[in-house]
Amino acid sequence: MAAVRGIATALFILSIPLALIGTNVRFLASEQRVYVYAIDQYNTPARTGISHSELVQASTDLRNYFNNDAEYFFARVTQGGKEVSLFNERETLHLHDIKGLFHWVNVIQEIAIIYAMAYVIGVFVWARERSLRTLAAHTLSGSLLTIGIVVVLAVFALAGFDRIFEQFHHIVFKNNYWQMRATDHLVQMFPDGFWFDMTMFLGILTLAEAAILSVAATVHLTVTWRAHKHALLPSQQAAH
Repeated sequence: MAAVRGIATALFILSIPLALIGTNVRFLASEQRVYVYAIDQYNTPARTGISHSELVQASTDLRNYFNNDAEYFFARVTQGGKEVSLFNERETLHLHDIKGLFHWVNVIQEIAIIYAMAYVIGVFVWARERSLRTLAAHTLSGSLLTIGIVVVLAVFALAGFDRIFEQFHHIVFKNNYWQMRATDHLVQMFPDGFWFDMTMFLGILTLAEAAILSVAATVHLTVTWRAHKHALLPSQQAAH
């Protein structure tokens, strides 16, 4: 029984970074301002020869694609006075792979959130086997784990983002559709600088959330420490 409880606790601690990071990835992938930021920050109209309004519309359609049931993404834009396909076959296939990656991120995020909620309700509300102090301690552990993961990844990213980003693609994708030319629209719309920015923003957002959880857990542990100490005194005295 103790082993089962230990595994359940470990999974709860692990669910915190998975839930926080997964939620933030989901938010960024669905936030239109992220796509507009890429267009404006990296001067995409000049890089592609496509108007700002068409790029915004295409990015809106792309955001919707990541959240709908369509298998492949198709969009047409005006370039050089001609209507052309926004993405070529290779880019379209890579977008399909990215959508699959987002799907699994969403699944893991949902499982992590559901498990964390079930753990809290089942162990701390219904079973009443442990105190809120224990919940706070486990939450603090999960938050510190999150901070540790983000800090380690940030150090690697700052030390050589291009190399880390390339290795990420080798690990996650089973094909080489992600290897594109500088003239491909997908690269022009979302250059490496954009992905570095989003990685840093994801890290900062996750750190802020983990810090809030850490502070809340620490405050609870600090405030209840004296009462917890007094509750232990009778048993300690009896032992002597």
